[in-house]
Amino acid sequence: MNSLVIFGTSELAEVAYYYFSHDTDYEIAAFTVDADYLTEDSFCGLPVLPFEEISHIHPAESSDLFVAVSYTKLNRVRRDKYLAAKNLGYKLPSYISSHATVLNNFNFGENCLVLEDNTIQPYAVIGNNVTLWSGNHIGHHAKIRDHCFISSHVVVSGGVEISESCFIGVNATLRDHIKIGQRCVIGAGALILADTEPDGVYLQRASERSKVPSTRLRKI
Repeated sequence: MNSLVIFGTSELAEVAYYYFSHDTDYEIAAFTVDADYLTEDSFCGLPVLPFEEISHIHPAESSDLFVAVSYTKLNRVRRDKYLAAKNLGYKLPSYISSHATVLNNFNFGENCLVLEDNTIQPYAVIGNNVTLWSGNHIGHHAKIRDHCFISSHVVVSGGVEISESCFIGVNATLRDHIKIGQRCVIGAGALILADTEPDGVYLQRASERSKVPSTRLRKI
């Protein structure tokens, strides 16, 4: 049985602990956080260790590591911890739910979290450090680049490209063959019909729901 250390002690880390414990062959050995954020000795009944010491206690030769961090600071925190773990030599496994429909030959990068009821169509490509919460549709030939967070019940139509470090809110819809620029925030319920610019925030306009596509409001 493989040993796994989980970075984080948030609700998302607890969720990752549940899925890795119940739906993989991993044995969870410990949790880890930066020493400055170490406020408890245990989490989920397991030790919480300072990240600065983790490579000595659970070295990369004998343990893998999963970074369980949300979209904080538009995914930058998760990206930075993912890169730090790679620099320490850790393998960062992806969790792909056994209850997801995966038809893309498992073309996923490292440290992905793909929960139940996702439908991943043929030829879709998922990059590194991507979270797909439950119930999304990822269309054929879609590309989701590194460090993105896709929430629930999002429709990513065929041929869409989502650039790095984007957040896509619940029930958003992206029409086919458009490109979402880097570090975009697509709000809940937004309908995106054309390419978006980097660093944009696109929200559904409350006064015109279901009548017009969402528009860019501002830069982040």
